[in-house]
Amino acid sequence: MTTAVRFRSVRSLCFAVLLAVLVAACDSSSTPSAPSPTAVPGATPDTTPSPNEPESARYRLTFESTWTAATHPVDFPTTAHFSALVGGTHDATASFWREGGLATNGIRDMAERGRTSPLDDEINAGVRAGSAGAVSTGGQISATPGTVSLEFDIRQRYPLVTFVSMVAPSPDWFVGVSGLPLFESGRWMSERRVELIPWDAGTDSGSTFLSADRETQPRAPISRIVTSPLAPNGAVRSLGTFVFTRIQ
Repeated sequence: MTTAVRFRSVRSLCFAVLLAVLVAACDSSSTPSAPSPTAVPGATPDTTPSPNEPESARYRLTFESTWTAATHPVDFPTTAHFSALVGGTHDATASFWREGGLATNGIRDMAERGRTSPLDDEINAGVRAGSAGAVSTGGQISATPGTVSLEFDIRQRYPLVTFVSMVAPSPDWFVGVSGLPLFESGRWMSERRVELIPWDAGTDSGSTFLSADRETQPRAPISRIVTSPLAPNGAVRSLGTFVFTRIQ
């Protein structure tokens, strides 16, 4: 084979390889893979375990209610109060309620009746499955404004907390946090303060504090309340705070 022929053969082979690479790249860009949830900025906190911090910690959750006739004057109920606290610790694979999701029976009974069960059973099912650490329950605020607290232990393996309490009386309204990290960026948080906005569980279609039971069928997604009486003219005001303080 002459030198010119060999050169043409090599050039043809290189051109074919380059063409194949370009085609593959075009195919890959035309059908992008779905992004993973962790690819969303800020969606997943860094709760990677760290040997530089104790494996476990103890926290006090203080619920400070500020809901009064002055803060929410529209139809403020004379028996305004909050139900007993219920929640627990868990990892990122577990979720007991979230905005846009459908309420479980546990969330429904908490938001409609102020019950701690069967939500505690749902968290215990997570404990048995290895996705939750423990259930915690606390007292109620029998008259608002008021304060109630509970203490609980938490481990690096289960660095997230979920806690809820019913806004009472109400059709299915509640306050709470879902999947809040207390261990982040390799350390236990000394304190976390969360302003509590009202949530609608999507299980009862009542529109006032004293509405008769009107079961929502099918259940609507859990959503923020942005209408009267808790948010007149769309002005959402805090009903209080959850303060998580590390005590050990």
